[in-house]
Amino acid sequence: MDTKYIFVTGGVVSSLGKGIISASIGKLLQARGYKVTIQKFDPYINIDPGTLNPYEHGECYVTEDGMETDLDLGHYERFTGIHTTRHNSITTGRIYKTVIDRERRGDYLGKTIQVVPHITDEIKRRMLRAPLNPSEGRNGFDSPLHLEGSGEAFDFVITEVGGTIGDIESAPFMEAIRQLRWQLGRNAVCVHLTYVPYLKAADELKTKPTQHSVKELQGMGIQPDILVLRTERHLDDSMRLKVASFCNVDLECVVQSEDMPSIYEVPVSMQRQGLDAAILRKIGIPVGETPAMVPWHTFLEKQRNASKEVHIGLVGKYNLQDAYKSIRESLNLAGIYNDVKAKIHFINSEGITPENVAEQLSGMAGIIVCPGFGQRGIEGKIIAAEYTRTHDIPTFGICLGMQMMVIEFARNVLGYKDANSTEMNPDTPHNVIDIMEEQKNITQMGGTMRLGAYDCQLVEGSRAAEAYRPTPSRNGGEKKALPIKGERGEGLLISERHRHRYEFNNKYKAEYEANGMKCVGINPAADLVEIVEIPEKKWYIGAQFHPEYSSTVLHPHPLFMSFVKACLES
Repeated sequence: MDTKYIFVTGGVVSSLGKGIISASIGKLLQARGYKVTIQKFDPYINIDPGTLNPYEHGECYVTEDGMETDLDLGHYERFTGIHTTRHNSITTGRIYKTVIDRERRGDYLGKTIQVVPHITDEIKRRMLRAPLNPSEGRNGFDSPLHLEGSGEAFDFVITEVGGTIGDIESAPFMEAIRQLRWQLGRNAVCVHLTYVPYLKAADELKTKPTQHSVKELQGMGIQPDILVLRTERHLDDSMRLKVASFCNVDLECVVQSEDMPSIYEVPVSMQRQGLDAAILRKIGIPVGETPAMVPWHTFLEKQRNASKEVHIGLVGKYNLQDAYKSIRESLNLAGIYNDVKAKIHFINSEGITPENVAEQLSGMAGIIVCPGFGQRGIEGKIIAAEYTRTHDIPTFGICLGMQMMVIEFARNVLGYKDANSTEMNPDTPHNVIDIMEEQKNITQMGGTMRLGAYDCQLVEGSRAAEAYRPTPSRNGGEKKALPIKGERGEGLLISERHRHRYEFNNKYKAEYEANGMKCVGINPAADLVEIVEIPEKKWYIGAQFHPEYSSTVLHPHPLFMSFVKACLES
């Protein structure tokens, strides 16, 4: 069949959950047997979120092919299990850079470059994921859908546009959608997410903000096909009928997104209200039977039945939910599959001192030493790592967190009191963490780190290898680990995503291993240390990569599964 396109826009206010709705639509269409991909278009001019402060944008999510992207791509992957790429995250900055680069090469043959048609044409091309060269397709837009360079085809492409209707910076994206709606006909559907606020003083739900949002969208030449009403109170049918009549939308195409106990309940709620069926009818595809989604419902049942709690501390410097979004979700998922609720407590590393560390970490069954960049808060992470190591508390260090565990061990076990990372102290005499050789001559900040998926060989018999080893009884944990026999002996070969500039200094490797910290995960191509652990402890592991990026609802990451299990046993 022809590729179908779903555009998801938002109105009234931001943070309504367009990413969750987009991911839910993707999951429901997947359950019906369709091949789906989801992409995010952000109106800001940054090339990507890689250089943005987490307080500005939340976490920076990294794809397998090494693109720094919006955190909504994490929702897309966790819900659907798809692997997104650099083609799934587009910013205004990337759009303009492509057009300007083409103009500099003379591709436009001296024409005046304008927002319409040149910027909107580039937006449309990327929304359709069409070839860059117009000669590859009729007018460059109605060529067969494929991922640039791969030939991968999809039944549905879901495009979420960041921001809200009426934002100046969103106007070119709305114009592109308007043009595509006419061009694609029934092969395109617009889903608009709005807010229905509850006014306590009047004891009423108000639809006027939704009406204004839809009017704004109609003023741009776009009539929404489906409305998703974000609400904290249940909307009765009369309220939905009112919205349908005032906004020119079929009643069956007005669904509500109420507050749920968990974001993972949203796909089931949308299916129950017939959102996926409404999309198929609008496009002209037979609806058929409603999928049972048995694995998803099994997961939700485990979530509802998990009554015991396990308390886990996140030692980091960003006191913001979205800054460590994927880590939080990975812990939640691993907790559910271990039949417990993970109660996550943020512990600001800037406030940790040798005098108060015991009080700060009190009551925690396990500690995550969080990733990050820069000097601020690292001494607190080092103090926390020492405390958990000496008190045998399960500890998981991720990226910078792993590096802080390495530095702590050097200072307090190897006796190098001045040990440090050259990121923090370029003149440290004991640079147990050093800048990667390939990074030494790089001056630009954006997109220049070691990014994306790289192989790692796990040492046979290590706790890390045991976590990854697939077993029939393990729920989830389906991260692929392939047996390997090579120069480093027997082990398991895995692939994980990275985002870093600094690495474990192999000059100290023998000394670390002789004193109890083992290097149990090595990149076979570059000989980089990827995982360290102290076998004599209950669970003390540091990973240079970011395992949280590849943990999904149906397949929680094995390291998080093993960590939570250790927390329960400690």
